[in-house]
Formats: sequence, C-alpha cells, structure tokens
Amino acid sequence: MTGFPCFRMLRRWGSGHRRDLPFSARASGGNDKAVTPVDSNLSDVGEGPGSSVTRAVWARVMRGAVEDAVRAYEAMAAGHRDRVLEEALVVPAATRAALVEVLRQARDFAGAAQLLESDGDDGAAAPMYEQAGAPLLAAEAWLRVGEQARAAAAFERAGSLEQALVLYQALDARESLAQLLGRMNRPLEAAEVFRALGNSHAELEMLRAVPADDPQRPEAVLRMSALLDAEGATWRALVLLADGIKHATGAGLVLLQAEQARLLRQMGLASPPEGAIAAEKAPPVVDGYGYLKAIPIFDGLSLEDMRDLYRLARPVLVPAGTTVLEKGAKGGGLVVLLEGMVSVSTGPGPDARQLNMLGPGAFLGEISLILDGPVSAHVRAHTVVRALRVTRTDFQYFLETHEAAALRIFRLFTQSLAERVRALST
Repeated sequence: MTGFPCFRMLRRWGSGHRRDLPFSARASGGNDKAVTPVDSNLSDVGEGPGSSVTRAVWARVMRGAVEDAVRAYEAMAAGHRDRVLEEALVVPAATRAALVEVLRQARDFAGAAQLLESDGDDGAAAPMYEQAGAPLLAAEAWLRVGEQARAAAAFERAGSLEQALVLYQALDARESLAQLLGRMNRPLEAAEVFRALGNSHAELEMLRAVPADDPQRPEAVLRMSALLDAEGATWRALVLLADGIKHATGAGLVLLQAEQARLLRQMGLASPPEGAIAAEKAPPVVDGYGYLKAIPIFDGLSLEDMRDLYRLARPVLVPAGTTVLEKGAKGGGLVVLLEGMVSVSTGPGPDARQLNMLGPGAFLGEISLILDGPVSAHVRAHTVVRALRVTRTDFQYFLETHEAAALRIFRLFTQSLAERVRALST
C-alpha cells in the first residue's frame, strides 16, 4: 500500500496541516501505483478494484443501489474502506461521483472531500472537510475557489490565526479582525479597530487587557479614562488614573497626571483623594460580566472564553415602552438586563396577560442563541432599560471559533432543556 498512504492517515489528522495527498494533481493522473479500473463485470482481479474485499461496495455503486452500497461500506473494516477510496481515483468520473454520494450518506465526509478535491471540485470539498472536522483543509479549499471570508473563518477555527488575519485585513472585515486581534493577545491593535467601529464596550475590554508593564499602558489608561468619563463614571476614571500613576514614568506619567488634574477640576476637587476613598466613592461597576457569567449555559467556561464572549455583547439603551423582544419574531438573541425593568407578557396587544416583571441580572432569549425559533413571549421596557445583547450571528461566530466552549455550552443546553421538559411533564 505504499502508493496510497493518505486514507489511513486521514482518520487521524484532525485539524492538522495538509499532507501530501497522492491525488493532489487530480484523479486518474500522477499516481505512483497503477490500479486496475473497475470493469462492468466486476471480475475478481486480485488486489484491484472489484476484488473480493471491495466488490460488495463497487457492485452496488455500479447498479445505483446507493442505500445498499452505504450499508456495505459502513460494514467494511477501515483498511478495506481505504482500499475503496484508493480504487476510486482511477474509475470513471460518473462512478466516482456516485461513490461520493455513498460516502456522504455513510458520513465518511473526509473521504468524500478528498475525492471531490481530486476532481477539482473544491467548492463542494470545502464544506465536506468542515463536516469532517478538518478546518485547515477546508480553509485551503475555500481559498482555491476564491471564498476568502469562508477561508478566513476556517483558518481561525483551525488555529492558523496569522493566515486568518491576512485575509480579514484584505477583506476589510473589521469586526472579525478586531475579535481575532483580541484572541492573538494584541489588545491595543484590537482596541484601535473597535474604536473605529464605534464599539466602546469592546474597546474598553481590550484596553483593560494591556499589561501593566507594557510601554503603551499609559496610553491605554488615558483612553480608558476618557471612555469612563464619557459614560459618567468619572470616579472610576480617577481610580484608574491613580493606579496608573503609581506604575508610570517619564512622559507617560506626565500625561496621566495632566488627565487626573483635568478630571479633578471637573469634579471640583483640589487634590486627588486617597485611593481607598476614591474607590469607596466610585459607584459599583455594573458592566454585566458577572450577570453573563451566571447564565447556566455558560457555567464552566474558562476565563478566556468568558472574556471573549463578553466582548461580543453590545450595550443597548431601551426607552420605556419600547419592545425589547417581539413575540413570534426570530433572531432575538440574548438580552441581559443591567438596569431598569421589563414586562413579559403573552403578546403585544392591550388584552395580553402579564407573565412577569424582570430587573437587573435577568436574562431573556438564551434559547434563540442555539435554536433559531420564534420568541415565545413579548418583552417590553417598563422603564428605561440598560442591557447587553448578544446576537445569534455573533454567538455562532463564538461557537465556531471556540470549540471546547461550544461543547460545554451544548452539553449544558441539552441538560437545561431536559430539565424543562421534565418539569412540564410532572
């Protein structure tokens, strides 16, 4: 089997790097070992196609008996399945296409992808590679057909972040670029992109991640101070500046002291208060991170995963009387209440029955993150509401780029769903 090592390796490669596939020059050419073609009589030709070990599949493929061929293929030993794939490289294109459908139904997505690639059909091979759990090979296939956005996302899933970065930059996909820079521990660059996008929430998160010993930390502190002051959190800005001044030197120290003096004048203070007093006067931070972390389906996520998810959330301000989630609508996403009250009712009309009143810490729409069904209740802002919203689109991006977190979320989601079903049935 020296001429065709790839199929056995394929079952172990996962999302690793591309191997030298024997059919990379396309099917029916470039192989270093001749394989006897399948003939119409499927006679026993020893180790060639249609031999005793693979005839069960080929006979059914040639007859067009797809379901029978699927069962025969599934029942084969792994080595015999590899042999079928090797033989497929030299059969007529129509026969190979029929085998691809057999492999797809047998859920040998990796084998189907390789055969599609051997025929030059990278557009069909790429999603098959994704189903096979081979995002790197999927990315390369997407790239060959000019699907740069899909290639970038697949490279990111595969952990090839530099390749994804180059593509996001070429596409000017700034939201994806900013998120990726954050994952690559390049917080200042990420913050700059988020600032250009007008996403002050994510910008602040990235600036907080700049290490204390980074030469650009004073610059990050200055920008954070400006953001907090703009939000009305001037006391928090003063606390941040006081801490930054302790670690700054040179020009950075001068800039921080100047900003501190400006805020003190704004507050009508003559001198900086003691750190403990300033911290005590600073209002409690209600940024929603703790509320988001407390949602059951996010239980068990690592610190890094939680911070990435929190950065995807968008702050929203909802006037009193405005609809937050519309009954029957799709794609509402997750809403986490930070301030204010909402009314949950059976519908939007005047005859609708009120089901509940919810306040800070409550969350709505988490099921829609995973199941894209209609909203089951009508939610209206009873007062002015400040909240965080995670859209289904952003959450799907999170799941695709955080595989371990996705597994935990799906496990907890199914457990929660099962508990709800049990509660309804008792």
